[in-house]
Amino acid sequence: MADFAITLWVWEQTGSATALTLWGFFYQLPRLFTSLFAGILVDRTSRKYLMILSEAVAATTTLAMLGLHLTGQLAIWHLYVAFCLNGGFEKFSQLAYRASLTLLVKPEQYVRANSMDTAIGYASSIVAPAIAGLLYPIIGLGGIWPINLATFAVVITVIALLKIPQPPREERPSAKAVKGLAAVWQEVSFGYRYLLGHRGLRALLLVTTLFHATLLLTDLIYDPMILARTDGSSDALAAVSSIAGIGGVTSAVLISLWGGPQRRVSGMLTGFMSAGFAKIVFGLGQSLRVWLPSQFFSSMSFPLILGSEMALWTLATPAAVQGRVFAAHFLTYELVTTPIALMAGPLSDRVFEPAMQASGLLPTVFGPIVGTGPGSGMGLLFMLSAVFCFLVGVLSWRLPALRELEKTDR
Repeated sequence: MADFAITLWVWEQTGSATALTLWGFFYQLPRLFTSLFAGILVDRTSRKYLMILSEAVAATTTLAMLGLHLTGQLAIWHLYVAFCLNGGFEKFSQLAYRASLTLLVKPEQYVRANSMDTAIGYASSIVAPAIAGLLYPIIGLGGIWPINLATFAVVITVIALLKIPQPPREERPSAKAVKGLAAVWQEVSFGYRYLLGHRGLRALLLVTTLFHATLLLTDLIYDPMILARTDGSSDALAAVSSIAGIGGVTSAVLISLWGGPQRRVSGMLTGFMSAGFAKIVFGLGQSLRVWLPSQFFSSMSFPLILGSEMALWTLATPAAVQGRVFAAHFLTYELVTTPIALMAGPLSDRVFEPAMQASGLLPTVFGPIVGTGPGSGMGLLFMLSAVFCFLVGVLSWRLPALRELEKTDR
């Protein structure tokens, strides 16, 4: 609800895709640094406390933003600072959560568990945008943020009461007799050394980074594209977000009942292609008649993608070192995606949008399929990114290392 309301508030203030996409950039930026050490902390300290710390920081920044808003001093740069803090600390919680799943479920249930995990976010997307869209014109950010603060209190209480497992001490690799900076570097670089020594994980890192980095570009221009094409309609944005939630939850439930594919690489790559194709159609669309069905089928792909992908990572990585290996995985992703998050807005506002409005080659070629009105440039950029996602899925079938990874995991 808060994210949806912030999106509407920023669009009202600026009408700029850049202002919205910078949200993603400032969220990603600190993760480049925290990823270096987050994996070490996840493997060596209490995962429960790391999760509580992340939620407490998010609650504190929310309270600060509420105070600024109520006193009439809130500016967009304040939100960027909050996103920066939240993104950095959320890395600890994210890694702690992912590494804990290994100790909570049996290996044969990894796909099912990770698929159901995606249902959490999708379930909230069913009702939250509709409620936020209804409440925002009435109570604004000043009314929605207190609701957000109440949920933080619930989350922290629940985590404090749960038993979050730690890897047994005897499973942890013994540290070498090194001191000072050498010891720090040994710990920081462990995840990359592990990945470089595992041919299958190197291939998995390559294809998943390419897919998700390109996918991020579509995610960043998703909101401004819809708002630009619908003259700022919060109802249209809420409808598309809700149908995404319905598609994701439907798929997660079906995969949970099924148990997921035995060939996890095949499941992941099939999801890449189906998501890419649905997003191509979405980018071509100019109204809810196209957006709603294409978004539904796109969202249905992601429980399959994420469930299969995280099962592959988990099965190929010992529990005692997952924090550091997963941190190296996410750091690689963030090194690629942070520049994308910075460029997404200017590409939309200064390159594709003007190019599709002016006379020239782009409107002549692409105008008949994506239109030439507001948002058409972002629609073209969205479609081209989706084509790349589809091609990653198609071409990755030919990687022998991925097939070897699947054989060792079955």
